[in-house]
Amino acid sequence: MKIVHFSDPHGGGGAEDFLAYFDKRWVGVFNYTFRRRFKHDLARLGRAVDYILDTKPDVAVCTGDLTSTGQPGEFQRVLEYLKVLRDSKIPLIYLPGNHDCYVRRPKCVSAMRDAVAYLNQGAFVFDDLPVVRRYGDAQFLLVNTSRPSNLLCSWGFLSRGDTEFLERECAKPKLGPRILVAHYPLIEHHPILRTRHRLFGGKEALSLLRSGAIDLSLCGHVHRPYLEIDSTGRGEECAGSVTRNGTIREILWDGAEFHYRTIDL
Repeated sequence: MKIVHFSDPHGGGGAEDFLAYFDKRWVGVFNYTFRRRFKHDLARLGRAVDYILDTKPDVAVCTGDLTSTGQPGEFQRVLEYLKVLRDSKIPLIYLPGNHDCYVRRPKCVSAMRDAVAYLNQGAFVFDDLPVVRRYGDAQFLLVNTSRPSNLLCSWGFLSRGDTEFLERECAKPKLGPRILVAHYPLIEHHPILRTRHRLFGGKEALSLLRSGAIDLSLCGHVHRPYLEIDSTGRGEECAGSVTRNGTIREILWDGAEFHYRTIDL
């Protein structure tokens, strides 16, 4: 089977209401205005969609951060690029990133929930997570690790309930590759330097990955793509940011091993 994985488009814009200057959104708006908009090009997301439509994988996976501050207008701009993929016959999985779950403002939360329901074509909604989806030979374990956090941090959280879900699923007979999909990486190479970006509660999930109970972790959040895999391709694959790097990852499962190809857009 073939999977195409992309992540972190980070569509952005200005403050959409005056309350944005009184919550965390002002940090994201400032970051987008003076830094992110010069590094991220949404046209690359359009080219990623074109590639996916042309190559017709068994499933496309987006591991979050459609937006910069989770505002409705940002979701709307990015969803325009993804609409043709969503409306195609290619299954699409989308889980929100921390920037999609940036604040607790009702209209921002509603926009995120609408995006989850829309892109996943109603197969599940945000409140259903964690869920299992099966495509081809593979079992996909879909877990939300994104919550609003404090002003200066981009923390992720794997709850006790999420961990128990993973442990239950991994205790069942494995009928094919078992793939975890979440925004945050399980493997952290620089835990001290990246304290502001860490995932809390991921120890047990990482043990499941390292033991082989989970074959592959697909993640985003880190904008530079990487592979942390063994000789069979099992381990963790980070797609990086599609709009910053102009790359996506194509993953092939041949029945025994995973093979990877980085696609330059």
